[in-house]
Amino acid sequence: MEPMAGALEAFSELTPLFDTYILSTAPWENPSAWSDKLRWVKKHLGNAARKRLILSHNKHLNSGDYLVDDRHNANGSDRFLGELIHFGSPAFPDWPSVTRYLINAV
Repeated sequence: MEPMAGALEAFSELTPLFDTYILSTAPWENPSAWSDKLRWVKKHLGNAARKRLILSHNKHLNSGDYLVDDRHNANGSDRFLGELIHFGSPAFPDWPSVTRYLINAV
């Protein structure tokens, strides 16, 4: 899978400003999905994301100021204690809009 437009640039811009992690989930029925995600992160984000991948079906158990997620009520994202940024919503339709919002929040 290729990165979404603007995603790599957003990670690059936000990493120096935030303690940035990749929080994702993968289907239990597909055991290779977990290692596939790790390979994807290494390939596309390299050292900037080294040891910054968290795979969990319980996103609300992680703490942080912001969670960018394309699903607002799955895998605990709706119970995340920080601010949920709903990617793909009218307010945040793409990565440049998310990046602008977060940079202005600093």
